[in-house]
Amino acid sequence: MENNKEILNDLVQITNDRIAGYQKAIEELHVEDTDLKTLFVEMVRQSHRHKAALVQELQVLGGDADTGTTTSGKIYRAWMDIKAMFTGHDRETVLSNCEFGEDAAQKAYKMALEADGLSANLRSLITDQQTELKASHDEIKALRDQLV
Repeated sequence: MENNKEILNDLVQITNDRIAGYQKAIEELHVEDTDLKTLFVEMVRQSHRHKAALVQELQVLGGDADTGTTTSGKIYRAWMDIKAMFTGHDRETVLSNCEFGEDAAQKAYKMALEADGLSANLRSLITDQQTELKASHDEIKALRDQLV
């Protein structure tokens, strides 16, 4: 059970990273990038839904959800700031940064599903969320690929 709590908290943290990353991406967009702003707002909403479901399962297990982000997520967002100083906030850069974040989320979900002792209920929840995140990843990648 402790392992399940740890896995859920890891996913809560990566979801917090995703929320912070898309909020940062929204700030970096140009005024004419309304299509991306709309998409990124939906990604934030999706993340909040995922987080709520993860937190609910943590509470069922008697655990408390982490409220922070991962150290690597903080480092990545700082790197985004530095990179933006040199490359600007063009669509391709913003989408590339978002794709990098989506890759990290996919990796975290894959690791969670490979963990031993994951209950069937949690495995189902995590698989469903991973599927949604994969679709989001593919959408971001497709938009980025259109610009390359």
